[in-house]
Order: sequence, then structure tokens, then C-alpha cells
Amino acid sequence: PALIILLLIGAIAGTWMASGVIPTLIYYGLKILHPSFFLPASCIICALISLLTGSSWTTIATIGVALMGIGRALGFDDGWIAGAIISGAYFGDKISLMSDTTVLASSTSKVPLFTHIKYMVITTIPSFLIAIIVFTVAGLFATTAAAADTAQISSALEATYNISAWLLLVPVLTGLLISRRLPAIVTLFSSVLMAAVAMAIAQPDILMRIADVEELSFLSSFKAIVLATTTDTAVETSNPLLNDLVATSGMGGMMNTIWLIICAMCFGGVMWGSGMLLAISQIFLRMAHRTISVVSSTVCSGIFFNLTTGDQYISIILTGNLFGHLYDNRGLERRLLSRSVEDSATVTSVLIPWNSCGMAQSTVLGVATLTYLPYCIFNLVSPMISILVAATGYKIFKAKTKTDE
Repeated sequence: PALIILLLIGAIAGTWMASGVIPTLIYYGLKILHPSFFLPASCIICALISLLTGSSWTTIATIGVALMGIGRALGFDDGWIAGAIISGAYFGDKISLMSDTTVLASSTSKVPLFTHIKYMVITTIPSFLIAIIVFTVAGLFATTAAAADTAQISSALEATYNISAWLLLVPVLTGLLISRRLPAIVTLFSSVLMAAVAMAIAQPDILMRIADVEELSFLSSFKAIVLATTTDTAVETSNPLLNDLVATSGMGGMMNTIWLIICAMCFGGVMWGSGMLLAISQIFLRMAHRTISVVSSTVCSGIFFNLTTGDQYISIILTGNLFGHLYDNRGLERRLLSRSVEDSATVTSVLIPWNSCGMAQSTVLGVATLTYLPYCIFNLVSPMISILVAATGYKIFKAKTKTDE
């Protein structure tokens, strides 16, 4: 399913751009978002959408791509823009009721979902506040594009696309589908279809350019939609910077990422099947004596499995299962385990170039993983806050035994 979702994300990138949805979001974003507060605003916007949808991947592939375009037009470095987007998206993904990683971490650790989410707030909110402060300071001192430059980009967008608020119905309806908790594949495919219809209605000139025809027919329109969905499409505008922003690769652009994910999964399977991961994980288990060392070992294990298995879900499952008995033997509540797993395995997966999350987001945003890594403040701070809170002993409770009850 993850590979199909990746293909659909590529299709969304192509159809949302050619239909004018993303250009419209960029156009209005340039008028609404002030450069000084663009970074924290992007982080908060992505956090809210991800919180409602429960999906960092969907958030980044839709509004994240639009914010990437706005940020570049405003003159921000790619690393800062991607860092703000990813920080917000993974905050919402981490504590959303509808997030698959949240459900997986709580179920693997045998902790009720609401108990797990409430306990995560202790480490998640401070990490997010630190990220917002950093992005705010960075935005205030950043050198951004002049008003004349952004006005030039807005004019080029108007000259190339039919900019209309009606096009915003596509992301709004996509959000409604997500809110009804439909499967991700159904939602994303429906979004591609809606964008294809919007493309045919609102952007006939773009269709003619993509299909390389002088007059549209049903077949040429269908050809243009298929090309925008599956292959590289480049729409020439009067602004060189904008040409790069509106160029997309469709499904074809996701293929290298898909091959890498398949290789990473094979590698993780060999590591697990051969017993190498279990042997190495014993090192973490032997170091766990006090509460802080137990939590530190869990956090390090989550990061380690992200590095070695190349997949976020495998990391969550392995860490939760391996450390469950250790927490029981130390008399620690299992919600401490589920929180530690999320503070490490969930948020750091996107920081690793060969992890499925890192490969997917770098491809979608067009920014190398190591370029945005130093700026993903929330993802970097979360594991450290988890260990720090454990060191203070705040809200660390002993598990109730049958005799206590």
C-alpha cells in the first residue's frame, strides 16, 4: 500500500500543479503570508492539517508542496522551508487519533490509544514550542525576496494560469474525504480525479501546451491529463524561478524512491531474519538499569532500527516488542514505552536518507534529506526531550501490580 500511495502522491503533484491548484495556493499565499512569519506559520498550518488528517505524507504532498513553492518565491532556503513543513507535519501525525503510527505504537506497547496520546503531550508540546521559537527567530532574521520580486511571480502566475478561488475546492474536498476516514488510497485517487476535472475546466491553455496541440479535443485533453499524471511536465512562464516551481515529474518521478524503498525493505528483512538485529538489540537491553537508561535505550533503539531496517513501521514494532518485558521487569508503566517509541522511531524516520519516510519526503519536496535534516527542529528535539523528561522523573509512574490492586 505504501508504494501505491507514493505513486498517487506523484500523480497529485502533477495534476494539482497543471490544474492550477498549487499555483492558486502560491498566489494567495504570497499575498497573505508575511515573510517574517512564514516559517512558523508553515509549521503551524502543517501541524493542524496533519492533526486533522493523521497523515504526515498526505499533508506534505498537498499543502506542503504549495508552501514549498511560496517559501522559494519569498526567498527562503530550501532547508528552512522543508524543515518547518516536516516539523509541523510530524507533530500532527504523532498525536493525531487517526495516525497509523500512533495507533501502531500504542497497540504494539499494549497501551490504550487515548492514554498514549495524553502521555505524549508531556514531551511533544515542549518540542513543538521549541521548534516554533526557532522558526520565528529564523524568520525574523532571514533575508527574503523584495516585494517587487514576489509581485513579479504573482503576475507571472496570473499570466500563465487561470487563478481562481474555485480551484481551492479541490484541497477542501480532499480534506473532507480525509475527515471521513476513508482509506488513504481512495482519498488520494479521488483527489487526482478532482484535479483532472479542474484541469480540463480551468486550464485549457495548459492542456494544449502539455499535449502539444493547437486545438483541444477529448483525446488531446485526455492525453494531457495522463501526461501530467505520469511523466515530467514543464510549463514555461515569464519568470525563470517560477519555471522550476511549476515543473513536476508525476508518477515517474517517484520510481527511484520506490526502488530504494524495496531495497531498504529487503535489507531490513535480511537483518531481522538472520538474527543480526536481535543480537545488536541485546546491547541496548543490557545497558538499561535505571529509568533514564531504559528510556535512553528505547530511544536509541528506535533510531537504530530506523537506520538499519529502512522503515518506520518495522522500527515501531521491533522497539515496542523488544522492550515490553524490560519495562514490565523494571516496574515501569507501558505508556512510558509507547511514548519513547514515538519520540524516536516515528519522528526520526524522515531524517534518514535511505528510510522510506526520508526518501518519500525528499522526493515530494524536491529537497535532499541531508539538506533539510538540520532544520527539522521538532524531529531533532523530540528524542532529547524524551530523555530529559525521564531524567527529571516528571510523571514517571510505577506500574500497578496485582497485589497493589
